[in-house]
Amino acid sequence: MGIDDKANNEFENASGKMKEGFGKATDNEDLEAEGKGEQLSAKAKNVGESVKDFAQEAGEKIKGTFKKD
Repeated sequence: MGIDDKANNEFENASGKMKEGFGKATDNEDLEAEGKGEQLSAKAKNVGESVKDFAQEAGEKIKGTFKKD
């Protein structure tokens, strides 16, 4: 996962937590739900990036297996 991607996902997650908390404190269900949605989105992006990284690493290992010395 790229550093920028990870930082953006962490920012989105933190922003979501703040919105959720502010929504709870002000009894604003829409803002609370929006915050939860942002957190879920950030987590999904992190999972997607992890899968992508795993696939790239596996591809490199497979290439190494067939590489002639």
